[in-house]
Amino acid sequence: MSRWQQLALERDGAVAVLLLDRPESLNAFTRQLRVELADALGELAGDDAVRAVVLGGRGRAFCAGADLKESGSGAVEHELLTEYLPCFTAIATMDKPVIAAVAGSASGVGMSLALHCDLLLMAEDAFLSSAFARIGLVPDGGASWLLVRQLGYRRALQLVLESERIPAGRALELGLANRVVPATELMAEARGWAARLATLSAAATAGTKRLMRVAAEAGFDEVFRSEARLQEACAASAYFRARLEEFRNKRPAASTAAGKDGSQR
Repeated sequence: MSRWQQLALERDGAVAVLLLDRPESLNAFTRQLRVELADALGELAGDDAVRAVVLGGRGRAFCAGADLKESGSGAVEHELLTEYLPCFTAIATMDKPVIAAVAGSASGVGMSLALHCDLLLMAEDAFLSSAFARIGLVPDGGASWLLVRQLGYRRALQLVLESERIPAGRALELGLANRVVPATELMAEARGWAARLATLSAAATAGTKRLMRVAAEAGFDEVFRSEARLQEACAASAYFRARLEEFRNKRPAASTAAGKDGSQR
Protein backbone atom coordinates (compact mmCIF):
# COMPACT_ATOMS: atom_id res chain seq x y z
CA MET A 1 0.00 0.00 0.00
CA SER A 2 1.27 3.48 -0.92
CA ARG A 3 2.30 5.71 1.97
CA TRP A 4 0.95 8.69 0.02
CA GLN A 5 -2.71 9.63 0.10
CA GLN A 6 -2.75 12.38 -2.53
CA LEU A 7 -0.24 10.91 -4.96
CA ALA A 8 -0.21 7.78 -7.09
CA LEU A 9 3.09 6.19 -8.14
CA GLU A 10 3.51 3.50 -10.76
CA ARG A 11 6.81 1.93 -11.80
CA ASP A 12 7.13 0.47 -15.28
CA GLY A 13 10.64 -0.85 -15.71
CA ALA A 14 12.98 2.14 -15.64
CA VAL A 15 10.09 4.62 -15.88
CA ALA A 16 8.24 6.06 -12.89
CA VAL A 17 4.81 7.64 -13.43
CA LEU A 18 3.87 10.01 -10.62
CA LEU A 19 0.33 11.42 -10.58
CA LEU A 20 -1.16 14.15 -8.42
CA ASP A 21 -4.23 12.36 -7.13
CA ARG A 22 -6.92 14.87 -6.15
CA PRO A 23 -9.09 14.69 -9.27
CA GLU A 24 -12.17 16.04 -7.50
CA SER A 25 -10.25 19.31 -6.91
CA LEU A 26 -8.42 19.33 -10.27
CA ASN A 27 -5.30 18.28 -8.36
CA ALA A 28 -5.01 21.62 -6.56
CA PHE A 29 -2.17 21.75 -4.06
CA THR A 30 -2.89 21.15 -0.39
CA ARG A 31 -0.16 21.19 2.22
CA GLN A 32 -0.32 17.40 2.34
CA LEU A 33 0.13 17.13 -1.42
CA ARG A 34 3.15 19.44 -1.36
CA VAL A 35 4.80 17.42 1.39
CA GLU A 36 4.02 14.12 -0.33
CA LEU A 37 5.29 15.36 -3.71
CA ALA A 38 8.60 16.50 -2.26
CA ASP A 39 8.96 13.14 -0.52
CA ALA A 40 8.15 11.13 -3.65
CA LEU A 41 10.44 13.16 -5.91
CA GLY A 42 13.26 12.76 -3.41
CA GLU A 43 12.72 9.01 -3.37
CA LEU A 44 12.76 8.78 -7.16
CA ALA A 45 15.85 10.97 -7.38
CA GLY A 46 17.74 8.50 -5.23
CA ASP A 47 16.46 5.34 -6.96
CA ASP A 48 19.03 4.19 -9.53
CA ALA A 49 16.48 1.80 -11.05
CA VAL A 50 14.41 4.79 -12.20
CA ARG A 51 15.84 6.40 -15.32
CA ALA A 52 13.02 8.78 -16.31
CA VAL A 53 9.96 10.24 -14.57
CA VAL A 54 6.54 11.21 -15.92
CA LEU A 55 4.66 13.73 -13.78
CA GLY A 56 0.95 14.15 -14.43
CA GLY A 57 -2.42 14.55 -12.79
CA ARG A 58 -5.25 12.14 -12.22
CA GLY A 59 -8.49 13.02 -13.99
CA ARG A 60 -9.14 15.97 -16.27
CA ALA A 61 -6.47 18.43 -15.13
CA PHE A 62 -2.75 18.55 -14.45
CA CYS A 63 -2.96 20.96 -11.52
CA ALA A 64 -5.29 23.90 -10.85
CA GLY A 65 -2.78 25.65 -8.58
CA ALA A 66 -3.08 26.10 -4.85
CA ASP A 67 -6.24 24.95 -3.12
CA LEU A 68 -7.83 28.26 -2.13
CA LYS A 69 -9.74 26.53 0.66
CA GLU A 70 -6.43 26.35 2.53
CA SER A 71 -5.30 29.88 1.63
CA GLY A 72 -5.45 32.97 3.84
CA SER A 73 -3.33 31.65 6.72
CA GLY A 74 -0.84 34.52 6.38
CA ALA A 75 2.14 32.14 6.18
CA VAL A 76 2.53 32.24 2.40
CA GLU A 77 6.26 33.01 2.35
CA HIS A 78 7.04 30.14 4.71
CA GLU A 79 4.79 27.84 2.68
CA LEU A 80 6.53 28.68 -0.59
CA LEU A 81 10.02 28.32 0.83
CA THR A 82 9.53 25.17 2.88
CA GLU A 83 6.88 23.23 0.94
CA TYR A 84 6.91 24.26 -2.74
CA LEU A 85 10.61 24.99 -3.20
CA PRO A 86 11.73 21.44 -2.23
CA CYS A 87 9.47 20.01 -4.97
CA PHE A 88 10.89 22.25 -7.67
CA THR A 89 14.47 21.81 -6.46
CA ALA A 90 14.07 18.03 -6.55
CA ILE A 91 13.00 18.18 -10.20
CA ALA A 92 15.88 20.46 -11.16
CA THR A 93 18.60 18.53 -9.37
CA MET A 94 17.68 14.87 -9.95
CA ASP A 95 19.97 13.11 -12.46
CA LYS A 96 17.13 11.98 -14.70
CA PRO A 97 14.64 13.73 -16.99
CA VAL A 98 11.20 14.64 -15.67
CA ILE A 99 8.44 14.90 -18.29
CA ALA A 100 5.33 16.91 -17.43
CA ALA A 101 2.23 15.38 -19.04
CA VAL A 102 -0.30 18.21 -19.01
CA ALA A 103 -3.98 17.44 -19.44
CA GLY A 104 -6.66 20.10 -19.00
CA SER A 105 -5.28 23.03 -17.04
CA ALA A 106 -1.94 23.83 -15.47
CA SER A 107 -2.78 27.02 -13.61
CA GLY A 108 -1.04 29.29 -11.12
CA VAL A 109 1.59 27.36 -9.23
CA GLY A 110 0.44 24.31 -11.21
CA MET A 111 1.82 26.06 -14.31
CA SER A 112 5.04 26.68 -12.41
CA LEU A 113 5.24 22.98 -11.59
CA ALA A 114 4.82 22.03 -15.26
CA LEU A 115 7.42 24.55 -16.42
CA HIS A 116 9.94 23.36 -13.84
CA CYS A 117 9.95 19.93 -15.48
CA ASP A 118 12.70 19.19 -18.00
CA LEU A 119 10.31 18.39 -20.84
CA LEU A 120 6.66 19.33 -21.32
CA LEU A 121 4.05 17.36 -23.24
CA MET A 122 0.55 18.80 -23.59
CA ALA A 123 -2.80 17.44 -24.70
CA GLU A 124 -4.33 19.36 -27.60
CA ASP A 125 -7.07 20.76 -25.39
CA ALA A 126 -4.80 21.61 -22.47
CA PHE A 127 -3.69 25.11 -21.48
CA LEU A 128 -1.33 27.03 -19.21
CA SER A 129 -2.69 29.87 -17.13
CA SER A 130 -1.09 32.48 -14.89
CA ALA A 131 -4.03 34.23 -13.26
CA PHE A 132 -2.16 35.67 -10.26
CA ALA A 133 -2.78 39.32 -11.23
CA ARG A 134 -6.51 38.71 -11.57
CA ILE A 135 -6.78 37.93 -7.87
CA GLY A 136 -4.24 40.51 -6.69
CA LEU A 137 -1.15 38.32 -6.41
CA VAL A 138 2.29 38.19 -8.00
CA PRO A 139 3.50 35.06 -9.82
CA ASP A 140 5.15 32.52 -7.55
CA GLY A 141 6.70 29.07 -7.63
CA GLY A 142 9.53 30.51 -9.72
CA ALA A 143 7.16 31.53 -12.52
CA SER A 144 8.77 34.96 -12.92
CA TRP A 145 12.18 33.41 -13.52
CA LEU A 146 10.85 30.67 -15.76
CA LEU A 147 8.75 32.92 -17.97
CA VAL A 148 11.29 35.72 -18.42
CA ARG A 149 13.98 33.15 -19.18
CA GLN A 150 11.84 31.55 -21.87
CA LEU A 151 9.86 34.48 -23.29
CA GLY A 152 11.81 37.63 -22.46
CA TYR A 153 10.72 40.45 -20.16
CA ARG A 154 8.00 42.15 -22.23
CA ARG A 155 6.18 39.02 -23.32
CA ALA A 156 6.34 37.50 -19.85
CA LEU A 157 5.09 40.70 -18.19
CA GLN A 158 2.14 40.95 -20.57
CA LEU A 159 1.22 37.32 -20.06
CA VAL A 160 1.15 37.65 -16.28
CA LEU A 161 -0.53 41.07 -15.99
CA GLU A 162 -3.26 40.11 -18.45
CA SER A 163 -3.71 36.66 -16.88
CA GLU A 164 -3.39 35.21 -20.34
CA ARG A 165 -4.52 31.66 -20.99
CA ILE A 166 -2.06 29.88 -23.28
CA PRO A 167 -3.55 26.98 -25.25
CA ALA A 168 -1.36 24.02 -26.09
CA GLY A 169 -0.68 25.07 -29.67
CA ARG A 170 0.43 28.54 -28.59
CA ALA A 171 2.58 27.08 -25.80
CA LEU A 172 4.34 25.00 -28.44
CA GLU A 173 4.94 28.07 -30.62
CA LEU A 174 6.38 29.98 -27.66
CA GLY A 175 8.70 27.14 -26.69
CA LEU A 176 6.94 26.53 -23.38
CA ALA A 177 5.94 23.02 -24.52
CA ASN A 178 7.93 20.43 -26.46
CA ARG A 179 5.07 18.47 -28.02
CA VAL A 180 1.30 18.51 -28.35
CA VAL A 181 -0.70 15.32 -28.83
CA PRO A 182 -4.38 14.28 -28.83
CA ALA A 183 -5.73 14.09 -25.28
CA THR A 184 -6.44 10.38 -25.62
CA GLU A 185 -2.77 9.73 -26.41
CA LEU A 186 -1.19 11.94 -23.73
CA MET A 187 -0.13 9.38 -21.15
CA ALA A 188 0.85 6.73 -23.68
CA GLU A 189 3.04 9.26 -25.47
CA ALA A 190 4.56 10.43 -22.18
CA ARG A 191 5.32 6.88 -21.11
CA GLY A 192 6.82 6.03 -24.50
CA TRP A 193 8.98 9.14 -24.49
CA ALA A 194 10.22 8.38 -20.99
CA ALA A 195 10.95 4.77 -21.94
CA ARG A 196 13.07 5.92 -24.89
CA LEU A 197 15.00 8.37 -22.73
CA ALA A 198 15.56 5.62 -20.15
CA THR A 199 17.60 3.62 -22.69
CA LEU A 200 20.23 6.36 -22.97
CA SER A 201 23.41 6.49 -20.93
CA ALA A 202 22.54 7.55 -17.39
CA ALA A 203 25.84 9.45 -17.06
CA ALA A 204 25.37 11.31 -20.32
CA THR A 205 21.72 12.13 -19.58
CA ALA A 206 22.54 13.43 -16.10
CA GLY A 207 25.49 15.43 -17.38
CA THR A 208 23.51 16.96 -20.23
CA LYS A 209 20.71 17.96 -17.86
CA ARG A 210 23.18 19.64 -15.49
CA LEU A 211 24.82 21.55 -18.34
CA MET A 212 21.55 22.73 -19.86
CA ARG A 213 20.16 23.80 -16.49
CA VAL A 214 23.03 26.26 -15.90
CA ALA A 215 23.93 27.23 -19.47
CA ALA A 216 21.71 30.32 -19.64
CA GLU A 217 23.20 31.89 -16.52
CA ALA A 218 26.80 30.63 -16.52
CA GLY A 219 29.61 32.16 -18.56
CA PHE A 220 30.99 30.47 -21.67
CA ASP A 221 34.25 29.45 -20.02
CA GLU A 222 32.45 27.86 -17.05
CA VAL A 223 30.12 25.87 -19.31
CA PHE A 224 32.96 24.81 -21.62
CA ARG A 225 35.00 23.51 -18.70
CA SER A 226 31.98 21.72 -17.24
CA GLU A 227 31.38 20.06 -20.62
CA ALA A 228 34.99 18.92 -20.75
CA ARG A 229 34.86 17.45 -17.24
CA LEU A 230 31.60 15.59 -17.83
CA GLN A 231 32.73 14.40 -21.27
CA GLU A 232 35.83 12.85 -19.70
CA ALA A 233 33.61 10.71 -17.46
CA CYS A 234 31.21 9.77 -20.28
CA ALA A 235 34.05 8.82 -22.64
CA ALA A 236 35.37 6.40 -20.01
CA SER A 237 32.00 4.70 -19.53
CA ALA A 238 31.13 1.19 -20.65
CA TYR A 239 28.10 2.57 -22.48
CA PHE A 240 30.26 4.76 -24.74
CA ARG A 241 32.80 1.98 -25.35
CA ALA A 242 29.99 -0.33 -26.48
CA ARG A 243 28.58 2.29 -28.84
CA LEU A 244 32.08 2.93 -30.20
CA GLU A 245 32.55 -0.78 -30.83
CA GLU A 246 29.27 -0.87 -32.72
CA PHE A 247 30.36 2.06 -34.88
CA ARG A 248 33.76 0.59 -35.68
CA ASN A 249 32.45 -2.88 -36.43
CA LYS A 250 29.24 -1.71 -38.15
CA ARG A 251 27.31 -4.16 -36.00
CA PRO A 252 25.87 -4.36 -32.46
CA ALA A 253 28.50 -4.71 -29.77
CA ALA A 254 28.94 -8.08 -28.14
CA SER A 255 28.15 -6.49 -24.80
CA THR A 256 26.59 -3.18 -23.97
CA ALA A 257 27.17 -0.81 -21.14
CA ALA A 258 23.88 -1.83 -19.64
CA GLY A 259 25.50 -4.94 -18.26
CA LYS A 260 23.45 -7.30 -16.15
CA ASP A 261 21.86 -4.57 -14.11
CA GLY A 262 20.81 -2.38 -17.03
CA SER A 263 22.45 0.65 -15.43
CA GLN A 264 24.11 1.95 -18.62
CA ARG A 265 26.29 4.24 -16.57
